[in-house]
Amino acid sequence: MVYWVAATILVVVNLACVFANMLMLPGNWLMVGSLCVFILSCGTDTGGPDWKTLFIVLGLAFAGEVLEMFTGSAKASKKGASRRAMALSLLVSMVGSIAGAFIIPVPVIGSAIGAIAGAAAGAFSGAWLGEAWNGTDVSKRTEIGTAAMIGRMIGMLAKLAVGAAIFVFQLVSLW
Repeated sequence: MVYWVAATILVVVNLACVFANMLMLPGNWLMVGSLCVFILSCGTDTGGPDWKTLFIVLGLAFAGEVLEMFTGSAKASKKGASRRAMALSLLVSMVGSIAGAFIIPVPVIGSAIGAIAGAAAGAFSGAWLGEAWNGTDVSKRTEIGTAAMIGRMIGMLAKLAVGAAIFVFQLVSLW
C-alpha cells in the first residue's frame, strides 16, 4: 500500500517536472532527485526502481543537459561563429529565458511561452552581439544569430524529449 502511494506521488511529481523543463527549470534533475527520495523511502526490495534505475536516469539527465548546451553552439559554429559569440549566446539565452518567464502574466502557459521566447531572443542577440564585438558584418551576424537561435530551440526540444524519456522509464520501472 505504501509503495503505491509513494509511486503515485512519484508519477505526479515527475509529470510536473516534465512541465518544469518547458519553463527552463531543471526538471530532469528534479526527476532524478525524486527517484532518489522514492528509493530511499521505499527501498529496493519492492520490485520497483532500484539504484541501477537511478544511475540510468542520472545518465539520461546529464545527456539532456549536454544536448541542450551544445546544440546551439554547434549550429552557430557551423556558420562560423566565434567562441565569444557562442558563449554570449548561451549566457544571454539563459538570462532571456528567466526574464521571459516573468514577462507574460498568464500563469504557467505564459511563463512557458515567455521562457521559450526569451531563450530564443537571447540566443540570437547574444550571438549577434558577440559577432558585432568581433567586427563581423551585419549579414553574417544575423546568419550566425539565427543559427544560434534555431540551435537553442532544437536543444530545448531535445532536453524536453530526454525528460519525457526519463518520465516513461521511471513509470515503467514501477512495475
